[in-house]
Amino acid sequence: MSELSFELRRSTNTVTSREQRHVAFWGGTVGRLGTVELVVPALEVVPVRDRDTDGAAVTGESVPPSSFTGLGYGGRPRLARARLQVAGQEAELSRNAWRAGREGRALRVRVVGREYRYQERGNRRHHVLERAGARVEMTRSSASAAAETLRGAAGGAVDSVDLSLAILLEGVYTRNLSLRGALISAPGRLLDRLGG
Repeated sequence: MSELSFELRRSTNTVTSREQRHVAFWGGTVGRLGTVELVVPALEVVPVRDRDTDGAAVTGESVPPSSFTGLGYGGRPRLARARLQVAGQEAELSRNAWRAGREGRALRVRVVGREYRYQERGNRRHHVLERAGARVEMTRSSASAAAETLRGAAGGAVDSVDLSLAILLEGVYTRNLSLRGALISAPGRLLDRLGG
């Protein structure tokens, strides 16, 4: 795959149970890979009695399943106590929360024998997932968790693993990948943690 553009559109569930009333789905066709869906919060990847953790998950016809769990904030998992799985393999995550620049604060992911860097670009609506020879740029239609569309543009030697991971990370609360975002969101995250 060399160049690819795609769009995932948001819909919400019609289930009336209390646990699922806020579940959102973004789905669409991603090139030759067929349909792909992002679910947030993905209740199936979180232990039933764990009220502090939220999850996100990606499934599709020809993409490896991926999931992310972490302390919840606004229905999305955060980077705190994060656990990421891609194609059934556990990922190693690291980042430097003390750096000022976006590049220094980037999330580093090691999984399936690859090393990725995921960072905010420009503003909190734009993110880039990169590895040697491959890049996926993601853009949300709005900065809110309820963005109507997620657009992707992929280049280089991008494959289904790259796309699954890039789409999945759009379901994660990553505002603190920029110093400004970390400062703005810190009081809300603290209050959410104390109130929960």
